[in-house]
Amino acid sequence: MIKTVITPTPDMSRAKWCHATRRIAQDHVFGFETHPEQINAGDLLLVEVTKISQHRRIQLRDGRFSRLFTGDMIVLAAGARFATDQFIGHVGVRSDRTLDLLAGGGVAGVEEARHGAVKPPTTLCLHGRLLGADGAVLNLKDEALAGGATDLPEAVFTVLGTGMNAGKTDAVAGLVNGLTRLGLRVGAVKATGTAAFGDTHLYEAAGAQTVLDFTDCGMASTYKQPIDRIETSITRLLAETARQGCEVAVVEIADGISQVETAELLARPALARMTDGWLLAATDELTAEVALARLASRGIAPLALSGLMTRSPVADGLSFGQLPILDRGELADPATASAFLQMLRQETAA
Repeated sequence: MIKTVITPTPDMSRAKWCHATRRIAQDHVFGFETHPEQINAGDLLLVEVTKISQHRRIQLRDGRFSRLFTGDMIVLAAGARFATDQFIGHVGVRSDRTLDLLAGGGVAGVEEARHGAVKPPTTLCLHGRLLGADGAVLNLKDEALAGGATDLPEAVFTVLGTGMNAGKTDAVAGLVNGLTRLGLRVGAVKATGTAAFGDTHLYEAAGAQTVLDFTDCGMASTYKQPIDRIETSITRLLAETARQGCEVAVVEIADGISQVETAELLARPALARMTDGWLLAATDELTAEVALARLASRGIAPLALSGLMTRSPVADGLSFGQLPILDRGELADPATASAFLQMLRQETAA
């Protein structure tokens, strides 16, 4: 198929740029490729909304929401998505030039499956891949954080979950707030997942001095990305928090411990080497028990349990030996943060 490259049309001037694209300057666009032979993860795409369904709004690069209208022109990124409560999809476009809005943060691809409680995805029509001044396709990796630095914060906490919506982000926010109230400079990192600003906004609200996620390393989504790239990204993100003066960092790993990339991360040594203390967010007692057993098989012993299970009226009666069960408010107590740090110091000294 012959590629056609044309200069921006007036439609580009009114295009809505999604959150996932925020590191790419709009004036870097000099044209677009109208009939790409393939689409790669992270490529910037110009699409038109043709049918509004599940996603009725998008997240803009300036941190606002924008309602969608049929005919809207959107700049977003090609990416896969793994969300058991919404869509599972891959990078690509159909032969009729349609593709799906897989995530409101600005990730498009082709739906493979969806949760029974959600509507079909909002449908898009591909106008082309955006090109830079040199004629190369613009990709999120073009403006990724530079590598090289390897210094990490003095302490790194990693929050895992039993699944999606287990309460991981609330746990991260609570711990970030507690560490901040203790007087520390705190970095917060969303290490895996799909581009969206909800979690990172909560980190900021909790008091994090530096907030970063995988999109800062050039990925619209970590689903189907090589595990080596994800590990390199986590190292780079943590090194950046240290470079910006953070003494401690809190990392969130998306989805559950059985999700394919998360399971791979936990089976390899890199994440464990970077992590000083673990927390587990669980939905209920049974999932907590299963997850703790799986983590134990990897040599991982969390400092505490948190998550949705803390909202249950029977939560106070649960017992996991000496393992505390802490809600977001308890994690936000500086005394809790201090106790965690003391535990890490004792482990280091042992």
